[in-house]
Amino acid sequence: MFRQLKEDLDSIMERDPAARNRLEVFFLYSGFKAVRSYRKAHWLLKHGHPFLARWLSQRARHKTGIEIHPGAKIGKGLFIDHGMGVVIGETTEIGDNCTLYQGVTLGGTGKDKGKRHPTLGDNVLVGSGAKVLGPMKIGDNARIAAGAVVLSEVPENATAVGVPARVVRISGVRPTNLDQVNIADPIEQEICRMQAQMGHLQKKMDCLSKDSFKKKEEVVNQKHA
Repeated sequence: MFRQLKEDLDSIMERDPAARNRLEVFFLYSGFKAVRSYRKAHWLLKHGHPFLARWLSQRARHKTGIEIHPGAKIGKGLFIDHGMGVVIGETTEIGDNCTLYQGVTLGGTGKDKGKRHPTLGDNVLVGSGAKVLGPMKIGDNARIAAGAVVLSEVPENATAVGVPARVVRISGVRPTNLDQVNIADPIEQEICRMQAQMGHLQKKMDCLSKDSFKKKEEVVNQKHA
């Protein structure tokens, strides 16, 4: 447990430019406090103390605004940035070195039994306000854009954006920064393409209208002549 907490602490120092020292992170970062409480609660659950585990997780929820079910399986180096409103369901599985922003929900759809929550691979980034719902797999190095609602599988090294989320493949193996903004939106790209096509069609229609008007004028002039 102590080794895992050290890895969680180190991951925040590596990825958060606002983190000035380890003492500050240990005592003041709500995300780290929530993960620390989860590690204890998960240990209690595994050793046959479900009531104490739930009590500890609910206490952490009231103190941090982050709810992590003690039954979730979380790898090393989880970084919950800001964290308020984060919910991680009971059968969620999270790989190593993942990043979650505030308002993220790793939840269920209400339709599934048994495994009800998502599985995140290693190095996954989930932007603020994103919802990942259902027992699907989010591949290694994937990125979920802020505000996205993910209802189906996301491949490795891909980005999911929009509501419902669509996948945009990206090059590279691992996200090197925490940029939630500069992500191509396929819906926006499709709208731009359609607008350009409509503009092209409008020009054609204008040309046809002008030609038709000219022909009518010629016919009228010939009759008067």
